[in-house]
Amino acid sequence: MEKTIELQGLQVKVEVTGQGKPLILMHGWGCNHTTVRSIAATAALTNTVYNIDFPGFGDSQEPSSVWGVEDYTRLVEELVAKEGLENPALIGHSFGGRVAILYASRNKTDRVVLVDAAGIKPRRSLKYYVKVYSFKAGKRFWQLVLGEEKAEKRVDAMRARAGSSDYAGASRMMRAILSKVVNEDLTDRLALIKAPTLLVWGENDTATPLRDAKLMNRLIPDSGLVSFPGCGHYSFLDNPVQFRAVLQSFLNSKSEQ
Repeated sequence: MEKTIELQGLQVKVEVTGQGKPLILMHGWGCNHTTVRSIAATAALTNTVYNIDFPGFGDSQEPSSVWGVEDYTRLVEELVAKEGLENPALIGHSFGGRVAILYASRNKTDRVVLVDAAGIKPRRSLKYYVKVYSFKAGKRFWQLVLGEEKAEKRVDAMRARAGSSDYAGASRMMRAILSKVVNEDLTDRLALIKAPTLLVWGENDTATPLRDAKLMNRLIPDSGLVSFPGCGHYSFLDNPVQFRAVLQSFLNSKSEQ
């Protein structure tokens, strides 16, 4: 069943499947609920799955201001309150993992699955900082030459040409949001997660490398890590059979208690 719910003043698309205890499924950046439907299909065997399109993705309305992880987390908290979901489980892939971490660090949560999750601030090379400060210097120059509005458009176009495909393919607002959320470090929230947590990773993940998963595993009190050789950032698509088996085992272990 698909439905649209007003959350944080925005129209948000949610696909609901399965039966049982509630589980909120959150996709990664540049994706939508269809990307993680294979995860939803497995989780729906034991849970009622709320597979959400985050604002700015899929069929959900785009935010009108520059959101951070806090704003997306408040939206999930409002979903839980409006739908009357008691002690939901969470599954977050990539960016969705950021929201899962922050939510679980301050709310009662049945259990958490982090799939190639973001949340650890990436290590930056000298080349990265040279690029950042070049853009800042360029922005100041174009502001003097063209004025504030035209300068912003010029610098935004420069960033799009030099940035990632996620950045280049996004709207101006979503580019600003991406620039904000990728620099948010949630390391200090990990030790606050009290729910049983499963980390599932591709060993060849370059977007959120395996070292991030190992750090999360050390800091989250009740956690375990499963990594798949030869898999990348979409480990659930690269190795669907083993991923399904691991997820089913984790979700079933709770339902049997």
